[in-house]
Amino acid sequence: MAHAAANGGQHAHAHDHEHDHESLKTFGFWIFLITDVILFGSLFATYMVLHQNTNGGPTPEELFKMPGIIAETFILLTSSFTSGLAVLGMNKGNMKQLIGWLIVTVILGASFVGLEVSEFVTMVNHEGASISTSAFLSGFFALVGTHGLHVSVGLIWMIGLILQLRRRGITAVTKRKVEIISLYWHFLDVVWIFVFTIVYLMGVM
Repeated sequence: MAHAAANGGQHAHAHDHEHDHESLKTFGFWIFLITDVILFGSLFATYMVLHQNTNGGPTPEELFKMPGIIAETFILLTSSFTSGLAVLGMNKGNMKQLIGWLIVTVILGASFVGLEVSEFVTMVNHEGASISTSAFLSGFFALVGTHGLHVSVGLIWMIGLILQLRRRGITAVTKRKVEIISLYWHFLDVVWIFVFTIVYLMGVM
């Protein structure tokens, strides 16, 4: 009886230790997110200062093709919704739904990145608008490119998590990771709404 009680106490202690460890990692992610907010805030501020300095080069009105940008926005916002559905599936213990919605989110995110890369290639090759053409374009590529890089990192992260879920299933560790990637993805969507409004909409108005 005493041995069983001791084992039970050790198990409870190990469980509490694991919970504290996961909570600490979640806290660490929030710190990372705060630094990212500062990074994007700095990039937005830089863009606002530089966006009118076109140096005789292409202007936002000439460069931005809004139908494609609206498509990118719709795709990314939809991917935020599907990542939320993945978390919902996880909370219900539905492994198939969790992985299925994560795969849909990856496909949508990859489509967004593909459209953005296509936009950049068109600007550079057909419009002669590269990062060194003007201060406006330096600010534009730095801001939008940094966001695109974050989305790409998120995609690699999500694919790795899908593989881990297939091997380990829903555990305290994988659950925490799914919640964090979903939070990260929602954060990138919020940043994109600001990019869409400040860079693109204000650029063509």
